[in-house]
Amino acid sequence: MNKTIGIPRGMFYYDYYILWEEFFKNLNTKVVISPKTNKDILNRGISTCVDEACLPVKVFHGHVDYLKDKVDYIFIPKFISLYKREYCCPKHLGLPDMVKHSIEDLPEIIEPIINLRNTNKTFKKAVLETGEYFLNSKKDILKAYDLAYGKWNEFNKLMCLDLININEIGLEWNGKQKLKPCVEENYNKTILLLGHTYNIYDNYINMNIGKKLIDNNIKIITVEMVEEIISRHYANTLPKRMFWTQGQKIVGSTFSLIDRKAIDGIIYISAFGCGLDSVLLELVERKAKDNNLPFTLITIDEQTGEAGVNTRLEAFLDMLDWREKNEDNISTYG
Repeated sequence: MNKTIGIPRGMFYYDYYILWEEFFKNLNTKVVISPKTNKDILNRGISTCVDEACLPVKVFHGHVDYLKDKVDYIFIPKFISLYKREYCCPKHLGLPDMVKHSIEDLPEIIEPIINLRNTNKTFKKAVLETGEYFLNSKKDILKAYDLAYGKWNEFNKLMCLDLININEIGLEWNGKQKLKPCVEENYNKTILLLGHTYNIYDNYINMNIGKKLIDNNIKIITVEMVEEIISRHYANTLPKRMFWTQGQKIVGSTFSLIDRKAIDGIIYISAFGCGLDSVLLELVERKAKDNNLPFTLITIDEQTGEAGVNTRLEAFLDMLDWREKNEDNISTYG
């Protein structure tokens, strides 16, 4: 009987879910992904996670708690570094240990270490160590990964071409979904929806802000739609090199979109208490202000109410309309 592996729908899931799911399927393993975040999962996370953690970490704990009785293994990689001389947020590094010390009666945790700070050779080791839970052949494991990587890479290219609907992200991808039309639609405005992927694409914790923007005929841009070579080029214009990979992506992509005048405004979604965002937010806000570009921050935690988010969003969109039709010297900060 094939073993079952659970993948929590949180944190880096939104970046790598296609890669992970396809890899395990290619190993003839049954994959169980926790459902979309809901009230029950959030409550599970709040009750099991430490109070000091940010909302995305609490949500992740909730997804793990949901999966623990349904699978043989749970997959929680330990992300340290994705590029040489760069690091991930410390919460990604400590996530497997936090979960193991917070949630009781867990199945075995598969926690490969992703640390490419000095060399890429350690990544092959992580792939093989993970695959050996299910197959004995190193050749077959690497082949399974290569096939999964190809599908994941194809998806990322479509994202850069703005051909993936925002509501498709985080869902199963078989390559047959309907793509967005290549012909530019008649949108009222183009807004950069900014933040970490687990804040942007988890519609429960962000109060479905993407759908609200689409319903207002707003075109949404996210940093995943900017090619990495471009975002890194712009991130390198900072006086000091940024050593957070996610920070480079957010800041570099934003700078490129502002300089190309590709957006009409920025909505930054940040989890309360996020250490990275406290720095990234300042850099992005300064750049927006220097270019007279409307900017607003929406901070989320487990106490955030939808009415408050709706009010902030409506006020920001009204301000954009007023600024366009009347005068452009009013405050651009909602």
